[in-house]
Amino acid sequence: MSRKAAVVALTALAPISWGSTYFVTTEFLPPDRPLFTGLMRALPAGLLLLALTRKLPSGAWWWKSAVLGALNIGAFFPLLFLAAYRLPGGVAAVVGSVGPLFVVGLAALFLAEKPTTRTLLTAVAAAFGVSLVVLKAGAAFDLVGVLAGLLSSLSMSAGVVFTKRWGRPEGVGALALTGWQLTAGGLVILPIAFLVEGAPPALTGTHLAGYAYLALGNTAISYFLWFRGIERLSASSVTLLGPLSPITAAVIGWVALGQALGPVQVLGMVIAFGATLAGQLAPAKPRAAGAAAGAVPFGSAEKNSQEVSMDLEVSGVRR
Repeated sequence: MSRKAAVVALTALAPISWGSTYFVTTEFLPPDRPLFTGLMRALPAGLLLLALTRKLPSGAWWWKSAVLGALNIGAFFPLLFLAAYRLPGGVAAVVGSVGPLFVVGLAALFLAEKPTTRTLLTAVAAAFGVSLVVLKAGAAFDLVGVLAGLLSSLSMSAGVVFTKRWGRPEGVGALALTGWQLTAGGLVILPIAFLVEGAPPALTGTHLAGYAYLALGNTAISYFLWFRGIERLSASSVTLLGPLSPITAAVIGWVALGQALGPVQVLGMVIAFGATLAGQLAPAKPRAAGAAAGAVPFGSAEKNSQEVSMDLEVSGVRR
């Protein structure tokens, strides 16, 4: 296996893991507490990584970490959940699937990554495939929900692009940078969760096991792999791994929950998976050794849209 294929395979584990969020949320967690769930995913994982790496930001990286944490986690989760509650039948997942197109535009603006016709067509094909997987007949549209879905996708897309543009400080590993972002994002969600949902619910052993999985495998490890992939692959290549999330959610729903999986959904999976593979065909840009603490031009780095890889019909999350 080539080095790039290995990086792609490891990065793909992140959206695949996010595809399991819906199943874990519905089967292991207390109902109707999406913001508390987002908080329990982000903040404990971030604090754990801070404890393991024993590195704090310095200088400009205090505000950069706060911005990245807000874009990738803090704003993304609440907007995603708002879209999930306002939009039925997987419409939010379809709205979120435009993320690759946002990334293409932002990468052209901030990373000098010129969009190609193939990249644009691949992004459109991925969104179309996702729509076949999750969109149900008669789905209704709500303006607030659509705006929330678009803003959540834009937030994550901007997080992908600026994570790549800024790189990371010299001597700081991807694990520490992941911890900074998850902690910052969790602190953004903290007051929102308590204002909207009130005090935490009573938790059982099953709930704690579910939250432990979300915080460790689904968040700490997955986001580490995601941010590591952003460094080593192009922005469009990373974001086009996103369709693996709704594909995973649909397969888990079929296998574990007995949900129907008809010919249209299978066709959507094939199209979305084909777009994912096509998105990895462009050669990776090698990352310059010892990236400086300042902005990292796209041409000197190797680098979703995230996480709306769920069957949002029942309001679970992808990233």
